[in-house]
Amino acid sequence: MNPLTARQTQILKALIDEYIESADAVGSEALEKKYNLGISPATIRNEMVTLTKNGYLKQLHTSAGRVPTPSAMKFYIDQLMEEKSMSLAEEVKAKEDVWDVKDDLDKLLNGATHYLANKTGSLAVAATEDGDVWHSGHAYICSSPEFSDLRDCANLFGFLDETDRLIDLLFTRFPMETPFDVLFGEDVGLRQLPVGIVAAHFRAKGTNGAIGIIGPVRQSYASVVPTLRYYRGMIEEVMGL
Repeated sequence: MNPLTARQTQILKALIDEYIESADAVGSEALEKKYNLGISPATIRNEMVTLTKNGYLKQLHTSAGRVPTPSAMKFYIDQLMEEKSMSLAEEVKAKEDVWDVKDDLDKLLNGATHYLANKTGSLAVAATEDGDVWHSGHAYICSSPEFSDLRDCANLFGFLDETDRLIDLLFTRFPMETPFDVLFGEDVGLRQLPVGIVAAHFRAKGTNGAIGIIGPVRQSYASVVPTLRYYRGMIEEVMGL
């Protein structure tokens, strides 16, 4: 993909921020009114056309609005977003919540998925390489506009019920040598589902494991990424490698 100019980067960040907040395709007028970019809607529109040609944006319908592509979302996550880390009080509470079960991986991961689902408003999953699986937060997925078609919810839940496919996702599509990554439905053979998947690998008491968040493509990665990163480190800390 072609490198971005400073202005294109500014427009792309504003568009993705708006898309995450609104769940709708974003037009030039909305960006000009809300984000104080200092350029006219016509200039924004021209730059959006260029960003579309270069693979950063796509146009879902005939309207002028655009949404980011997976490549744009990865660029945003890697270079543009401002992470919102957990507060010290949240970190202390998270550790307190699992301290009494720190010697029981099953109970710890069961609690971790419930905590992460409630904290992020998304579907949380965890698994060990030998095939044990936990997930929580299914209702959050169905409340997302992207999953208003119940068939999409059913397809996702059907995928979660296929343990072999979920294990393949967490330990092959997210290879163990990559401790932390963000992938999208089309990256992992779920092209029909509008999902973004954040996953982190850990090692606890000699067992390889993974913990992740599955949500809409536009989920709030600024909060999800540092939360999941903290939880990965906490699992290894309280349970030991």
